[in-house]
Amino acid sequence: MSKNAYQVIARRWRPKQFSELVGQDHVVQTLGNAIKMDRIAHAYLFVGPRGTGKTTSARLFAKSLNWEDGPSLEVPEDSDIGSAIMAGRCLDVIEIDGASNNSVDQVRDLRDECQYAPAQCRYKIYVIDEVHMLSQQAFNALLKTLEEPPPHVKFVFATTESHKVLPTIVSRCQRFEFRSIPAPLIVQKLQEICVAESIEVEKEAIEAIARMAMGGMRDAQSILDQMISFCGKTISQADVLEVYGLASNERISNLSQFIIQADYNSIIECSDSFSVEGLDFYRALLDLSDTFRELLLSALRETDSRELCSPEQCVRILDALREGEELVRMGLSEKTNFEVTLFRAVEAGRTRAIDHVIRKISGMIPEEAKKKTELIQPTFSPGTEKVSASVEQSNVGVSREYEREIEPTDDELLVQEESSLQQGIEHSLEDAEALLDQSNQISSSMQMEDEAPRQILDREKIEEKIADLPNGIRTVLEEKFKADFVSIEKIDETKLI
Repeated sequence: MSKNAYQVIARRWRPKQFSELVGQDHVVQTLGNAIKMDRIAHAYLFVGPRGTGKTTSARLFAKSLNWEDGPSLEVPEDSDIGSAIMAGRCLDVIEIDGASNNSVDQVRDLRDECQYAPAQCRYKIYVIDEVHMLSQQAFNALLKTLEEPPPHVKFVFATTESHKVLPTIVSRCQRFEFRSIPAPLIVQKLQEICVAESIEVEKEAIEAIARMAMGGMRDAQSILDQMISFCGKTISQADVLEVYGLASNERISNLSQFIIQADYNSIIECSDSFSVEGLDFYRALLDLSDTFRELLLSALRETDSRELCSPEQCVRILDALREGEELVRMGLSEKTNFEVTLFRAVEAGRTRAIDHVIRKISGMIPEEAKKKTELIQPTFSPGTEKVSASVEQSNVGVSREYEREIEPTDDELLVQEESSLQQGIEHSLEDAEALLDQSNQISSSMQMEDEAPRQILDREKIEEKIADLPNGIRTVLEEKFKADFVSIEKIDETKLI
């Protein structure tokens, strides 16, 4: 094969059948059933990340509809029309780049051309890639044709940013979500390519490539092609880490332990070594997030692993790392922002929720200290005013005493509370009424005695007496009964305490 005819791996290994499409089984099944049941729509919208097979699926779908003995999901490799469609030579399958053909005039020309019948195929199929790049006027010019196209015309739109496509366009299409391809499927496909290309590659190296691809098969194949150019026929993990500035799994795992242990010196040393070796701080931060995700899943599944890092701690650390991703990627100093993000993750991991602290402390308190002390209720003896349980009550108020003792914990953790609550006076409505009746009786008895005429004190002395009353009694008399003090005599002060 001459140098001019060389094709990169991403083009040579582009799927030629729907069965070769990796990670998009739901799309293959839906389109296959639509062809079998003759329920082919007039417009489709393929949405998903880059390198997941949107444009390739559009070509495969066009080939399935237009080949000589179609439509069918599988197309023989010797089909002339099928080969022409996959090579981009078919006149009736028109691929348009939405980024460079986004004007309203170009869309109007497309609208006029689609009225003509196909030259050699069953359908005239328009594949518009990056359709979100069309202008507002171009979208509006396409609306009527897209809603009621000629029977021989099909539209397939592909985009990575579906939120930029007008809702009026989306509502006229069948939408297919292309998912990010899982890393194990990418590893499996890359191993197949390496076997076919006679490339010796370590499994760890392929896993590192799949991790860098972030769900895109085309990206993974492009990285593999570059590594072949760098290493030749033998690729090791160290080569991949060196070329793309990645940190090894061992170093990322050690860094996660330093964060859990709050080892600031080791974190700074790791950051300095990353900077000296020219490693990608953003990629290291993403790998660190994946490590803590694995720790979180392990802590949720296995109780023993929670001693190393609790689920709550993992979640708080992940939140801190996620908040720092944009700072590391877009900030002025990657190293400084990386270190600040790690320090914030350490502080987030050391915090504890109040309910977690309460549960931990309650588990350390002895059972005897957990029992609640019973409230001592006053009991009256018949015909007397003595109160049991060392609680005295007068006709004015009631004194209640609560006692609670907490013994020190086994771990000598100081869990102490106040030994007793401050004694308070609760004045009831019955006590106030009894006091008022007593004062009325005293006043009535003094009026009935001829030997001792009633003595009415002047207002100043009454005010002095009123000032000497306890606040509780005075409040009840003034607020509840709206009392007006005329005279105060023969009040036993000991009963007012």
